[in-house]
Amino acid sequence: MLVVARTHVATLNDLQPEHDALVGSMFRVAAQIAREHGYAERGYRTVFNCNREAGQTVFHIHLHLLAGRGLAWPPG
Repeated sequence: MLVVARTHVATLNDLQPEHDALVGSMFRVAAQIAREHGYAERGYRTVFNCNREAGQTVFHIHLHLLAGRGLAWPPG
């Protein structure tokens, strides 16, 4: 699932101190979604990609919520 910011910020590099509450709320929303879908206790991962080499293809910050299967480490 994706948690998409309502405020336009192209990449994590563009975040300013005034975006702190925005990013915090994105993580809280992700945690709530994980709880609602039964993943909170099992485990989930949250990911922000920053720029092309990291896999960012949409230049508007969004948080990926990954769950529902075992996730390997390191990722990638």
